[in-house]
Amino acid sequence: MTTAQTLTPSAREPAAAHLAPAPAKPGLLLPAMSLAQRELVRFLRQRNRIIGALATPIVFWMLVGGGMGRSFKAPGLPDGGNYLQYFFPGTILMILLFTAIFSTISIIEDRREGFLQSVLVAPVSRMAIVLGKVLGGTVLAFAQAAVFLLLGPLVGVRPSFEGLVLALGLMALLAFALTALGFCIAWRMSSTQGFHAVMNLFLMPMWFLSGALFPAHNASGPLRAIMLLNPLTYGLAGVREALYLGKVPSPGAAGEIGVAYAATAGFALLLLLLASMMARGRVAGDLQ
Repeated sequence: MTTAQTLTPSAREPAAAHLAPAPAKPGLLLPAMSLAQRELVRFLRQRNRIIGALATPIVFWMLVGGGMGRSFKAPGLPDGGNYLQYFFPGTILMILLFTAIFSTISIIEDRREGFLQSVLVAPVSRMAIVLGKVLGGTVLAFAQAAVFLLLGPLVGVRPSFEGLVLALGLMALLAFALTALGFCIAWRMSSTQGFHAVMNLFLMPMWFLSGALFPAHNASGPLRAIMLLNPLTYGLAGVREALYLGKVPSPGAAGEIGVAYAATAGFALLLLLLASMMARGRVAGDLQ
């Protein structure tokens, strides 16, 4: 009898187990889309978030625009323009910012409830987790800002088809960048109070100094320099140019929109890579 025939079944089991294929790990797209879908479902079940993210900027737009309408000469707008028209793109940026804030707060809540810890130990890459959270917030922010665009004709904002496409593309990039920025801030936070403090100290000044309320060329020297360093300034300027494309003589409009796309895309990519790096590290809240 040969050696192979003398082996008992129990002796042959380790070899068979060794030859069994390992379970396949999920790729990048499936976990990311699953997390993004969860963000969308979670948002639709919380109506207060819809009201807070959309109604607050609209009320702010009407109050500030109505109050400043006759005391502010809006530059570069058709037919002289008014402050409601100038402030319209800034309100779009505010909606994107508010929605990004509310969507990334869920990271803190998921960590406190234990859901995030279960996702972190799953056999998926950290980039998939980051991408899922960011894509979910991006879709929410973009959808609400697109709804606000429907109010444009009420104040004379009627973009051409080409300008509308360019504006929507920039809005999508801005939504992605702001959600990734919110992810970077919320990842190491352990309380929503701390996140709101950072928002008031950092995120809201970024919006104020983006040209949403006043143009950069009317600001003082140091303030103008800060506005030029603010990446949101270029995205907002591109959206404003796109909404009035072909209706206001502006020889540099195409160049400005190109710069806006390049700056916003670079800003979004940088924040995505930063968020992925931060997600690879350990956070004290994960051990609680």
